[in-house]
Amino acid sequence: MAQSTFVYEIYIRTTPEKLWQALTTTELLKRYWMGYSIESDWAVGSPWRTVSPDGGLSDSGEILESVPQRRLVIKSRNEGRPEFKAEGYSNFVCEIEPLGASVKLAITHSIEQPHSPFIAAVSHAWPMVVSNLKSLLETGEVALIDRPRHVTGARGYTGN
Repeated sequence: MAQSTFVYEIYIRTTPEKLWQALTTTELLKRYWMGYSIESDWAVGSPWRTVSPDGGLSDSGEILESVPQRRLVIKSRNEGRPEFKAEGYSNFVCEIEPLGASVKLAITHSIEQPHSPFIAAVSHAWPMVVSNLKSLLETGEVALIDRPRHVTGARGYTGN
């Protein structure tokens, strides 16, 4: 089956330990996910969910793989928009690679749907979230507090 995939890579001046902590600590996640709460115990098979700032369920899923300081794989489904929920589950993979005083974070988000509107949408959101993550780890502050209402430029998206 055809797949839609978004890939984003960034280099962050931090350690794998601090990056892993930022990827798996609810309080830190809420800071760089612009007020969204992400909840899980991060063990393989555990539930994972995202709750919007107004308390609504945004995404739900399951931890598929959790290798501290190296790799995190989550199966998720958007619960907030019916057209995205209808596309079914997507997977996103966070891979951490130490590089001297920095770390490479590679995120791959994919779904078994050709030309997925959901993957097109996350291709706008991931760069904002990861920019906040990078700023938080390097400076202690996030770059964006609120998610802009309209973001253009779906760089990295392949709808095939």
